[in-house]
Amino acid sequence: MILKTKSVQNAQSPQAIAGQQQEQDVAFFLRRAFKDHPQVLVINDFKFSFNDETAQIDHLIVYTYGFVLIESKSIKGQVKVNQQEEWTRSLSINQGKTNKWQGMPSPIKQVELQQALLLELLMHHRSEILGKLLGFKQQGFKGRCWDHLCAVSSDAIIDRKSMPKAVSDKLIKSEFLVEKLDKVMNLKSKLARFINTSDTRPAFNQEELESVASFLIKQHIAPNTAAPETSKIATEQSTAPLANTPVTAAASTAPVQQMPAQPIPAEPEQQKTADKSQIIQIVLRCKHCGESTNYTPMYGKFGYYIHCKQCTKNTPMKQACPQCSSKNTRIQKRQETYTLNCQECGCGQRVT
Repeated sequence: MILKTKSVQNAQSPQAIAGQQQEQDVAFFLRRAFKDHPQVLVINDFKFSFNDETAQIDHLIVYTYGFVLIESKSIKGQVKVNQQEEWTRSLSINQGKTNKWQGMPSPIKQVELQQALLLELLMHHRSEILGKLLGFKQQGFKGRCWDHLCAVSSDAIIDRKSMPKAVSDKLIKSEFLVEKLDKVMNLKSKLARFINTSDTRPAFNQEELESVASFLIKQHIAPNTAAPETSKIATEQSTAPLANTPVTAAASTAPVQQMPAQPIPAEPEQQKTADKSQIIQIVLRCKHCGESTNYTPMYGKFGYYIHCKQCTKNTPMKQACPQCSSKNTRIQKRQETYTLNCQECGCGQRVT
């Protein structure tokens, strides 16, 4: 299940554009493989802070047994890693006639630092996220499975002969990433876990899995600007109907435009465009008891919903568009703001 899509920035340099494209391509492969998988939750472009440190994880997977962090790297030439785990890459010059080698930071070491900070964050808040085992022992995250990978461009040339095995095992081309993840996560059904007693990995139940994901989404530091996610690989997406996109599978961080307190008169054509982007506030109510204030926003298997503290029942945030009555809507979240966006008329409504 995709909890957050890639936040696309206005990249300027060729290196930044290539790097962003690589992240989009990896996000595409993850979406195709896990968008309907309830045990695999994907957060793309996750940025968080803890203890005066900030980290940005290209792709974070939360699954039944733990976590997988993925660092995306755009490498168009050849990459080598020596026995000291020092990285070099080739740079084509003179229209590809000559190769120039250049050192580069280890993306494996980079993602290891991100992993360490994420573990610190989760351990600090473990009592808020996880319950107590058998009612008295607080659960934690250190005993979970922690893995990290580096996904490089599919057209990169990887010299694995002299590369340390520990690095080679973590270095994957984008097109083989899902196969690698399947081996790393080694997911099993509930029945298989019950029968196979040799698998001693501690597992999150569905409620705990959703609690971890909900906590992480709230920690995300949203960028000031974002654009729709695209991918050169995902060419079929340009023609896919929006109605077929799972509403529960994405928590986008697209910026929300606030309605000015005193609108400035606009020309007819300008006003027509402005009407589509203005935000209209919708008051959420429990569909069971009508409560409109005493509730908690949450995320679960079927998307965003509110949990009523009055009657303890749930109500989905998703509803028909108040402007055109279309049911082709989706809920998006940016920090603590939830927005109902209509795919038909383009209108956005803040839900509170």
